[in-house]
Amino acid sequence: MTATDTLVVHPGGCLEGSVVVPGDKSISHRAVMFSALADGISDISDCLMGEDVVSTINAFRHMGVQIDQVAETRLRVLGVGVDGLKSPPSTLYLGNSGTSMRLLAGLLAGAGIRATLTGDASLSKRPMRRVSEPLTMMGAGIETSADGTPPVTLNGQVPLTAIDYDLPVASAQVKSAVLLAGLFAAGRTSVHEPAPTRDHTERMLRAFNVDVEVSAATVSIVGGQRLRPVDVVVPSDISSAAFFMLGASIAAGSQLRLPAVGMNPTRTGVIEILRAMSANIRQEN
Repeated sequence: MTATDTLVVHPGGCLEGSVVVPGDKSISHRAVMFSALADGISDISDCLMGEDVVSTINAFRHMGVQIDQVAETRLRVLGVGVDGLKSPPSTLYLGNSGTSMRLLAGLLAGAGIRATLTGDASLSKRPMRRVSEPLTMMGAGIETSADGTPPVTLNGQVPLTAIDYDLPVASAQVKSAVLLAGLFAAGRTSVHEPAPTRDHTERMLRAFNVDVEVSAATVSIVGGQRLRPVDVVVPSDISSAAFFMLGASIAAGSQLRLPAVGMNPTRTGVIEILRAMSANIRQEN
């Protein structure tokens, strides 16, 4: 193509039919983690098998958890219980997955696992003190680089003690890391949020039979609980569905169905915005 070439763009018409978008990444991460900690076998359907979630899967495999991919988006996880993880024989490389690193930091600190968590060049620049500081307050042996970035090193120091923690910045990842450490800590761990964040961790832990209390902006968990195995169907990611919702909203005559989209109230802002702009969106179930 040269500077003198001309591009002609014609309207593409309307969008019709049904589109199944990929599974929610945040829920896929947590489904793998909680299934690995459960006392038995869990099946995960419609799991997003992108690089970030695969990093989480491989991390648990290195810690002695058998995870079988029985179909393209279906996993079978043989949970080892909250006391069954083993320290990995080598560094856990997590690619570009900040969710993997932050949630695993809390989980492994509580479980007494000795491990070093690393990632790619981008992840290696992400701030990790916001996780390491509350975990240190709980008694965990955790270190970052001098500037607070990965690698994150855990020395297996346990037991942890519950804390009452005010999040300085709203973050679902940091909240989840502290709650997962609190799952192993002595006493009641409470996290206070300055603003609402996605609550996948709280909802999913309840599904795995863990008692999680939510009161206004505070989430609390008592240590020593065990997880029961649960079969999880991962909903489609509303972030991926947003592109199709927008396209169908602006292309006249469109009628598009997006089945099985996750409708967590903390994630539905795109629907509220499109409706405020007169989009005709109907929810079923």
